[in-house]
Parts: sequence; structure tokens; C-alpha cells
Amino acid sequence: MLFKAAALNGIRNGRITLAFRRWRKPTVHAGGTLRTPAGVLAFDDVREIAESEITNDDAKAAGFENRETLIADLRSRTDGATYRIAFHLAGGDPRAALREIEDLASEDVAELESALAKLDRSRGHSPWTIMCLRLVGEAEGRPAGELAERLGFEKQVLKRKIRQLKELGLTESLQVGYRLSKRGRALLKHLSSR
Repeated sequence: MLFKAAALNGIRNGRITLAFRRWRKPTVHAGGTLRTPAGVLAFDDVREIAESEITNDDAKAAGFENRETLIADLRSRTDGATYRIAFHLAGGDPRAALREIEDLASEDVAELESALAKLDRSRGHSPWTIMCLRLVGEAEGRPAGELAERLGFEKQVLKRKIRQLKELGLTESLQVGYRLSKRGRALLKHLSSR
């Protein structure tokens, strides 16, 4: 479930607490959570509704000027039923705090090395994690396609792999490309000092 930048700002300041989507089947459920650039959303209610049930207040809570604008937006999207999704901001993205850690204890380094070794062993690829981190560190903002070519992966495969590094708090996404987080730089510095 994706949100436009303007919606993310509204979510951050508490103005947006609803979303409407057309889905063949829901991709989120009540009680679930979702990490977004605005933070972690907790879903309070997800239900199928008729367009006629949407009110102007609903539209405003979803970041639209009025009901008609929201319905026009829904109709421009894919087929499927209309869903009303109520949520609240449950907290910040835990990866953001991880990314800021630059003082790594030996236990942290050991945990990260273990996690990277596990990623290196997955799906029969040769070790790639450290090389990928080094390439990202050498040229901040390098496009995914260029990184993929240097590492011998298809672009989409590389993007999935970098998301795995992001889960560990080692990388950050930019408008174009990636950069190492403080934690990622600290890990590489520690590994290169051996």
C-alpha cells in the first residue's frame, strides 16, 4: 500500500487517518501494521464499502478536498471493490533509529556479520553483501542499474537485496540510488580495520 508524498505529510501531522483503495482483495487487514516513510501505520479498520457511503468528512480525512475528488481518483484506478482503511500513526520507522547508530559494540558487529553471511548464503548467489555496501559507500546516489551491473544482478534482484540491507539499518534510499547509513559506514570501517 503506497502513499503519495502529500499524503505522507498529512499522516505525519495527524490530518490524514483514512485511505480509500480499489482492490480485488485487501492487501492490509485490521490489526496489521505497515512501515511507511511517515512511520509505522496501525490499521484500525479495513472494510469494503459502496461509493455512496463515502462522506465529505471521509474525503477530508483521506487528504482530498471533497467526496467528488476522492471518487474521481478512485475511478481512475484499477478494477475492484472500494475499501475504506482507517489507521493511526503507531510510531516511527524502527529502521530510522537503527540507521543513526554509529557506535557499534563488538556484539553488534558480530550480529551484523552473521546476518550478512546469512544473506550471502541465500538463493545460491556468491557473497555480495560487503561488496554491495562498499560500492554504495564509494558513490552515494549511484543508480540501481549501475550497481546491479557491477554486482552481476538484474536490477530488480538488486533492489530486493538492498532492501534486505536497509532492514538491517545499513543503507538508505535516495531519490536516485542509495547511500550508506551511519550504521553502514561504521560497520564497513570496523570490518576494514581488521
